[in-house]
Amino acid sequence: MKLVATTASRVSDHTAPPVNDRIAQRTEARIAYAAYAGHVYIDQRLEELDREWDIERVLQANASALSIAGVLLGTFVNRRWYALPAGVAGFLLQHAVQGWCPPLPLLRRLGVRTAEEINRERYALKALRGDFEGITARDGITGLGMVLQATRPDHATHL
Repeated sequence: MKLVATTASRVSDHTAPPVNDRIAQRTEARIAYAAYAGHVYIDQRLEELDREWDIERVLQANASALSIAGVLLGTFVNRRWYALPAGVAGFLLQHAVQGWCPPLPLLRRLGVRTAEEINRERYALKALRGDFEGITARDGITGLGMVLQATRPDHATHL
């Protein structure tokens, strides 16, 4: 394991493969549904994606809330509570460097996605809607299959 993880894959690298697979399958199912549901559903789903919190935002909000709680409890209840913001800061630093921290496995099991995973769905929906007129069929793959293949993480660098 690397001491400093790459930005693009640090969270998924520290997530159990079945959890990553479940998140990917749910994303692909929503994309497949959108292919049949049409533009109204796609527009609604894109609005939902604009409001979806990624794993980084969830972790930052939780870390901030716990830190504030620790400072308040340390000030008004017992000085030992000051250890809470210190611990939270350490875990947040660990997440920034390595891509892992204690709440990460739970949040991922709950389906909280990375920004990259959210954007994969966003760009697939936009492609289905016709936003990218320059996309053409290749290698015998057309329509939904091409969109799904083009947005898979292992193919993203080839776009």
